[in-house]
Amino acid sequence: MALNFAKTEFVRSAAGREQFLRDRLPQIAFAGRSNVGKSSVINKLTGKKKLAFVGSAPGKTTQINYFSIEGHAYLVDLPGYGYAKVSRSEKERWGKLMEDYFQDEAGLITLGVLIVDARHKPTADDVTMHNWFRESGCPEIVVANKLDKLKAREVEENLALIRETLDMDDEEALIPFSAEKGTGRDELLRSILTQCG
Repeated sequence: MALNFAKTEFVRSAAGREQFLRDRLPQIAFAGRSNVGKSSVINKLTGKKKLAFVGSAPGKTTQINYFSIEGHAYLVDLPGYGYAKVSRSEKERWGKLMEDYFQDEAGLITLGVLIVDARHKPTADDVTMHNWFRESGCPEIVVANKLDKLKAREVEENLALIRETLDMDDEEALIPFSAEKGTGRDELLRSILTQCG
């Protein structure tokens, strides 16, 4: 399937399972920590600076946001996780929303895109999200964002640490990415189209 990400438009936000889209179109679900630059990755991928909200403070995505890619598939922006400065009840609400989405009997996720920070070892929350994608049975692409913040000599070692922490095979996609500079954008697009084709 040829998807033109430049023609991606916001459709709706879901605050509960009754608002999930279940029209059988492919859903490409993006997940990541609140401060990992998930919105920036989505904006770089689509070439639209303000498609996904980039907040001055992390943790602004509190609902599941659906974007239509030419009416052929959805880019799904999941709530950021792991940010400390929200109430416990709010964290629990986000957790329930995510759980409902991942466990929906319709099997909503076609492809998971997990965004981690290239500079650091994946957190326990990253590992949990990675396992959720695995347990849902969908293929997954791991994107190591903030590549521009690393020195060239650090890249290989950091990517190896991400693979090790997430228990990834060599065949599983791990894409070094910079939302700032656009590094890895074409590779990510190719991987998404391959998995959804």
